Amino acid sequence: MNRRLVAGFLFSLLPALVTAGEYDLTVDRVEIDTGEFVKQGIGYNGASPGPVLRFKEGETVRINVTNNLDEVTSIHWHGLILPFEQDGVPGISFPGIRPGDTFTYEFPIVQAGTYWFHSHSGFQEPDGAYGAIVIEPEGREPFRYDREYVIQLTDKHPHSGDRIMRNLKMMPDYYNRQQQTVGEFFSDASEQGLLTTLRDRMAWGNMRMMKADVEDLQGFTGLINGKGPEQNWTGLFEAGERIRLRFINSSAMTYFDVRIPGLNMTVVQADGNNVQPVTVDEFRIGVAETYDVIVRPKDAEAYTIFTESMGRSGYARATLAPENGMEAPVPALREPSRLTMADMGGAHDMAHGDMAGMNHGDGDNSMPSDMSGMDHSGMAGMDNGAKARDQSAEGNPFYAKGSGLLPEAANGGKFLSYADLKAQKPLYENRAPTREIELRLTGNMERYTWSINGVKYEDADPIRLQYGERVRFKFVNETMMTHPMHLHGMWSILDVGAGEWNPVKHTVSVQPGTTVFMETEVDATGQWAFHCHLSYHAAAGMFRKVIVEGGPEGSGA
Repeated sequence: MNRRLVAGFLFSLLPALVTAGEYDLTVDRVEIDTGEFVKQGIGYNGASPGPVLRFKEGETVRINVTNNLDEVTSIHWHGLILPFEQDGVPGISFPGIRPGDTFTYEFPIVQAGTYWFHSHSGFQEPDGAYGAIVIEPEGREPFRYDREYVIQLTDKHPHSGDRIMRNLKMMPDYYNRQQQTVGEFFSDASEQGLLTTLRDRMAWGNMRMMKADVEDLQGFTGLINGKGPEQNWTGLFEAGERIRLRFINSSAMTYFDVRIPGLNMTVVQADGNNVQPVTVDEFRIGVAETYDVIVRPKDAEAYTIFTESMGRSGYARATLAPENGMEAPVPALREPSRLTMADMGGAHDMAHGDMAGMNHGDGDNSMPSDMSGMDHSGMAGMDNGAKARDQSAEGNPFYAKGSGLLPEAANGGKFLSYADLKAQKPLYENRAPTREIELRLTGNMERYTWSINGVKYEDADPIRLQYGERVRFKFVNETMMTHPMHLHGMWSILDVGAGEWNPVKHTVSVQPGTTVFMETEVDATGQWAFHCHLSYHAAAGMFRKVIVEGGPEGSGA
């Protein structure tokens, strides 16, 4: 029996069997001090980030949310499997929480692991409305640890979310502080030759893009658990202990590369689901993803948790130490990443007007809205072990060969790849999908519009799924940006070529110029959101409503 059916069963029976855990949250205007600047923002129970909510698998929770703002708010329980009416997306699952009102969320907890919660209203999340969720399992964990810490990352910017969006619409490179310089041109010409360098610059100029278009938003201060680099959040330990670190990327826009100089990290969980342990020196955490790792410092000394942005424009840091006040050296930022033509997916070989995903003219390369689903029926006999594209980079099949974003560990050691993730235990029966839906990730950087299949959310028809089917989603990233795609309410089984051991996630990162496959057991009746989790990409149109029709026999759905 899968978790969705368990959820429905528990929802009808648990009030009589299990005492509900009850929690109270207020949504408030708060002051956020990053150590570099102070700004007004939004938080929970008077602070940002909000409290760590601790649930137990098997219980039913009741969460009373009081809106103290002068605008509508909401809370989405990111990655939790629950009835769609409790999912917290205004306009899709409920109307939202009006100023002065209290809304009570109530749902069964049918999973364990590390998750988070955040507003799904406007730009309240990047303005500070987020917090962590830790769910204890009913049984024993398949790994040991002596103590644990939540490590919640975010990118705090001096500007409000509304102001950032206005500026990006006005000038997409408004926040790009790493544009190429004249000195860089002469350096490239010296290494590659003048003609080659000129051709390269002209090609990028014709596409009206820059190699530095790795991050939309720079100029932020990285925070860990609400503390900036100078404030130095510290977690205490005793030498020899196994420490579980629950990493959550709650950023609006920033991918972080995570390392702890002097310590290996053993990844044991991805997006709340246990994976077969893999020991790494560094890993990249996409926006909205979570990773749980075990570290074991054998010496009574301080260690820096160092997380630098994928574009090397900023960082967050914290410390593990035997005593408060201890610090370890903070590494310098590495050289900025630069996009390559490989990241453009071969777009440079096309005529400018044929660049399907990167149209920079007056239109948005729009397609008829009935293409939003791209239903390819009759796929039952397809090869369920298909790899995620033939673009495989050496040792990391989720980046285009020759990508400028291909990660490397700072110490030359092991960098985690999606291909390293294998499920600890299969969640679903391994069966062939019934059909495939192609979702082209498209956009117009010059006008700062983002879309799926060339159609923005407000112009698109919903994606319609049937309860009980298994759908294979094909993401084709035709843009220069990395997109963390998040499907609400149902698990995403990422195809890493491991068959029944493919990892189960709630957010799947799709790199520029690549194609990635995931499969979904459609076991959740209702209406759900499906979107890029970069806040300003979702707001600019890379978003869909998913409607699941039908339901389990006897449910009345």
